[in-house]
Amino acid sequence: MEVFKIIGQTLLYSKISFNSNFLEANVINILLLLIGLIYVLKKFLGSVLDERQSKVLFAIRESEERLEQANARLNEAEKQLAQTQIIVNQIISEAETTAKKVRESILEQGKSDIEKLTKSSKASVKSAENQVRLQIQQQITALAIKKVSTELKSQMNSVMQTKIIDQSIMQLEGKINL
Repeated sequence: MEVFKIIGQTLLYSKISFNSNFLEANVINILLLLIGLIYVLKKFLGSVLDERQSKVLFAIRESEERLEQANARLNEAEKQLAQTQIIVNQIISEAETTAKKVRESILEQGKSDIEKLTKSSKASVKSAENQVRLQIQQQITALAIKKVSTELKSQMNSVMQTKIIDQSIMQLEGKINL
């Protein structure tokens, strides 16, 4: 009651009046109406609120289950990613090893081919040298024979021819007697 007096005095000083008679102000009527509404609507509002609460709890449980499923899928995906990364690293390592072996094989094959080409070119050069020597020898021999034959023709007379023929016959007789 004191609260109403304080409020009434405050309103009185602010030039707003407050009727402290409860019956005239219909405060009791309003309170009775509020209590009646609360009593009548309690069951209806309670059932609506209970239903709403159950729906919210169901939605929360469902969300938690989806979260757990999502976490499980995430963990599985992370495991698969780790396995895939391991496989990728193995493939890269094998590719590097294979590339190294292929490079070494190519280098060895190149060295072998170079050695074969070197031997082949040396043999070709030697063969060319031998052919050149043979041609030079043949030309020298031909020139020597030509020179000797020209000198023989110029120095050869009938006495010399007879002498050469006699020597040749004597050499042949010596071979035949043996």
